[in-house]
Amino acid sequence: MKKILMTLLSLTMASSLLLAACSNDSSAPASDNGNQAAPASSSDSGGTTTEANAAELLAGPVAASDMSKLPEQAKKRTDTIIVGLTDPSGAFTPYFHQSGYDGNVSSVLYASLVTVDDKGLPIPDLAESWDISEDGLTYTFHLRKDLKFSDGSPLTAEDVAFTWTILHDKAYDGDSEVPTVLRIKGGQDYKEGKSKSIEGITIIDPQTISVTIEKVNAKALLTLGDNVLSKAYYGKDYTFGSLDYIKKLHATPVGNGPYKLDKFIPGQEVRFIANEYYYKGKPKTEHFIYKTTEGDTWQFIETGEQDYGSFTATQDNIDKLKKLGFLNIVPSTGSSYGYLQFNLEHATLKDKKLRQALTYGLDRKTIYVDANQGGAQIANVPTAPISWSYTEEGINPYNYDPEKAKALLDEAGWTEGAGGIREKDGQKLTIHFIGSKSKGTDIFIAVAKENYAAIGVQLEAEQFADFNALSSKFESRDFDLVSFSTPMLIDPSDGVSSFVNGEVKGYDNPKVKELYDKGLETTDIEERKKIYKELYQVINDDAPYIFTSYRKSVYAYNGRIEGLIVSPFRGLATSLPDWSLK
Repeated sequence: MKKILMTLLSLTMASSLLLAACSNDSSAPASDNGNQAAPASSSDSGGTTTEANAAELLAGPVAASDMSKLPEQAKKRTDTIIVGLTDPSGAFTPYFHQSGYDGNVSSVLYASLVTVDDKGLPIPDLAESWDISEDGLTYTFHLRKDLKFSDGSPLTAEDVAFTWTILHDKAYDGDSEVPTVLRIKGGQDYKEGKSKSIEGITIIDPQTISVTIEKVNAKALLTLGDNVLSKAYYGKDYTFGSLDYIKKLHATPVGNGPYKLDKFIPGQEVRFIANEYYYKGKPKTEHFIYKTTEGDTWQFIETGEQDYGSFTATQDNIDKLKKLGFLNIVPSTGSSYGYLQFNLEHATLKDKKLRQALTYGLDRKTIYVDANQGGAQIANVPTAPISWSYTEEGINPYNYDPEKAKALLDEAGWTEGAGGIREKDGQKLTIHFIGSKSKGTDIFIAVAKENYAAIGVQLEAEQFADFNALSSKFESRDFDLVSFSTPMLIDPSDGVSSFVNGEVKGYDNPKVKELYDKGLETTDIEERKKIYKELYQVINDDAPYIFTSYRKSVYAYNGRIEGLIVSPFRGLATSLPDWSLK
């Protein structure tokens, strides 16, 4: 239950090193071990430009043209950079976040053993190298020398072992996959109190640690190679079976990343100061701030209150950003996807033909591509086009086809009744949609109502301005269809895990589970491509989601900033230490 709720509590997403490269126009990135989902992003402008035109718009970066237009308050900042974020809860300890926004904060405070490059491939971070045994079960990490936490204390293999150990404590209720998916040898015995240590974890020397898992897992390197907690700080009060004490430490984190927490003012900002102990060297900019005040990103960018914002790649948005003159504008294609999730616990929606009919009967191009002036691409599989696993081979595109939708509804036994609405066994075919309050949702509702009425389906829509209210409605299961988007996805398994881990309640296809497991049981990329190709075909046919779109974005930032780079998998976090104000 907690994992599903966590999945709902972020607004764009990805792993614990993320400062998101793309968000909706609230410029609210989020992160939390890649498990966060979000309300589907809103469009900023209407329009009908084509996808071809959009491709031209995204051809390359555009440099600031007139820095004399830079607002005065932005000019006055000499050692501070400001980025927007939705207000976090204050749980800033990795593995214990209460929302994805907490993850954005911790991504500034903590580094990991392993990170990824712009192709999603593992590269060193706190660990300078690693070895993997021939059987793929034992991972040995070699830490960099002289690593330190933000309080100046040493970071060693003891801290790595402590981190892995508390994740196996019986009181741990977070969503780390270390204890649930990887299954470290002896981890279950520790959790059950049968052992005082975990057999599979071996500290070889202060800079070297090995860990043995029970089964080959393609995600093991990155999952094991996540954030490291200080044993001296987070473990000083640790006793088996009790982790509540860590909550008291959330507000005063001791990390190992580029910045230290200076001050958290709920509803206003999160202030950071450069960490002089960061292993890559003290960041070039002394202060970094997450502005958490609610408001319009356009306004914050125009007035200079904020240095960075992300926007849907429409011609209107690009023209408006160019006109400001003082912004660098860069195209961005993320690794996430949008989707409409069916409530498969409702008996009517268990019928695959009905789900397929609702997919054929929805004009996704008008809703997601045309309404965003080409700033999106239609999605049909649970991965993004930039992923090595992406394929369209054998994939049904579900092009808008009302006649096909009607034929499927006929086959499913839904016949036209009073007022043109189809009925079956005395029940009207009504779909209850819930979503966030946004212009994008408004467009969806207007078009979907018309589309579905044309095939004999009545759409009833409910919108929520407050995301907590939306998540509460979702948890109540009182809906038929809900709109979300994924966080940034690194491994292709991240995009399909919800279909096998119980997050999509009511969905249980043994073939999907079989292929999901097979996809993780080998590290051979070519073999994995074949497996995911088949897996995508099965899910595409099952239609547990109506896949909506891959969003094309542009990010704009103060032209004084140098060194800002966005990774499609890690967002801004990896380049943050190199940001400087010229």
